[in-house]
Amino acid sequence: MGGTLQATLLYLVLYLVLLHICRCSNIAVSQDEEWKTATATYSKETDGSIITEGACGYGDLHKISYGKHSAGLSGILFNKGSTCGACYELRCVDHILWCLQGSPSVTLTATDFCPPNYGLSKDYGGWCNFPKEHFEMSEAAFAEIARRKADIVPVQYRRVKCERSGGLRFMMSGSSHFYQVLITNVGSDGEILAVKVKGSRTGWIPMARNWGQNWQSNVNLKGQPLSFEVTISSGRTLTSYIVAPANWQFGQTFEGKQF
Repeated sequence: MGGTLQATLLYLVLYLVLLHICRCSNIAVSQDEEWKTATATYSKETDGSIITEGACGYGDLHKISYGKHSAGLSGILFNKGSTCGACYELRCVDHILWCLQGSPSVTLTATDFCPPNYGLSKDYGGWCNFPKEHFEMSEAAFAEIARRKADIVPVQYRRVKCERSGGLRFMMSGSSHFYQVLITNVGSDGEILAVKVKGSRTGWIPMARNWGQNWQSNVNLKGQPLSFEVTISSGRTLTSYIVAPANWQFGQTFEGKQF
C-alpha cells in the first residue's frame, strides 16, 4: 500500500514538472514575433555604413555603435519617429538570384526615415510610399543577407530585443532656456515611450519628444545633478540616479543603467 502511494505521488510530481515546462515553452514561443514580409534596398556610403545624422537625431552613427547595422524605415514602420532605436531581424527570401544561400539574417537598429516618392511607382523607386513596409539598409548590412548587385530584394522581418553593451547614454544639449537630451544605446525594446528628468532642486519633470530620440524640457537645470527615468514601449521603467554631476556641460555624454 505504501509503495503504491509513493509511486502515485512520484508520477504526480513528474506530471506537474512536465506541465510547468510545457507552459514555459509556450510562453517563450508566444513572445517571439512572427515573420512579416517587406522589401529592402541599401544606401551607398564610402565605408559601407550609414553615417548621416538621419531623422532619429543620433548624429554620427559610428560614435553610438549603430553605423554598420542601421536602417531607414518607411513611414508605416517609422511611426513618426517613435520606433527610433528599435531592433529588427531581417532575412532575404524568395529570390534565388539575389538572396544569399541559407537565408542568413542580420539585426538592425532603426536610425532614420525613408521618405516616400509618390512620383514613382511603389514597385520601382517609390519603395517607401505609404503603406509599403520597407528597409533602407546600410550597404554592409545588406551584403550580409543579399548580393550587392541586387536593386531591391524581398525580405522577412520581425522585432527583436536589442542587445547593447554598457548602459543608456544621455547626451546633453540646449541653452540656458532650453534643455535637451539625446538618449541612445537603449537595450530590450530599444523604443522609448516616455522620459522624465529630475534635478537636485526639482521633482520629476516629464520631458517632451522633440524629434527622434531627442527629449526636451524648458526648465533650467544647469548647476544641478541630473537623474533620468526612461520608459520603453513594453511599459518597463528604468531609473538612473545622478547620471550627470552638478557641473555637467552641453555636449557631454553620460552613461546610466541598462534594461
